[in-house]
Amino acid sequence: MPDPRNQTSALDVIADDPTSRKKFLRMVGGSGGVAAMAVLLGACGSDNNSSSTSTPAAATTGTAAKSSASDMKGDLDILNYALTLEFLETDFYNKVIDAGLFKGATADLLKGFGESEQAHVDALKATITKLGGTPVTAPKTKFDVSDATAVAKLAATVENLGAAAYLEQAPKIKNAEVLAAALSIHSVEARHAATLNTLVKKSITPDGAFGKPAKMADVLAAVKPFIVA
Repeated sequence: MPDPRNQTSALDVIADDPTSRKKFLRMVGGSGGVAAMAVLLGACGSDNNSSSTSTPAAATTGTAAKSSASDMKGDLDILNYALTLEFLETDFYNKVIDAGLFKGATADLLKGFGESEQAHVDALKATITKLGGTPVTAPKTKFDVSDATAVAKLAATVENLGAAAYLEQAPKIKNAEVLAAALSIHSVEARHAATLNTLVKKSITPDGAFGKPAKMADVLAAVKPFIVA
């Protein structure tokens, strides 16, 4: 099995190559904050103590910057993983709104969150198809939406989990355009999480100054109870 520390991710390309970095910033709106996030994620996601893990800027251009079939498969797997989570979130919010547990501003807030999740679903499906992949099918779900307090807590849990899931996968993405899409969704998931944390009277930054990534296996185990086998 290849050592993941020796693989070049899209974050490595962006960090090492000025041309790729400028293109990435144009795709996500030219924010210096996003560039800082990319560098931070790259530092957290890779081991740079060995010279063998660093990639010269010249090596990231031309052929080396192009995604191989293996890289593309990895990105498609990540996109379909994200799509599964977005399917779950969308269906959750739809069920919550249909249950009529919330009124007024809170109901409008949750409805807006659900619309964002649906937009994420649509964007991810379109990206997967554009890259030549096949989007996964939406799973059947089972959410208990009988109690408003429990639902609010579950919404906060789901959104925090989603943000942590994207954070874990970002350093593994090879294609800069896929990374840009993932980061743009991650930032919205994090804002949803912060808002819901406030709603249920929890810290908006439960992990402190830096978000804590969640491994795919842990995330899938956490959402398994909500999926109908």
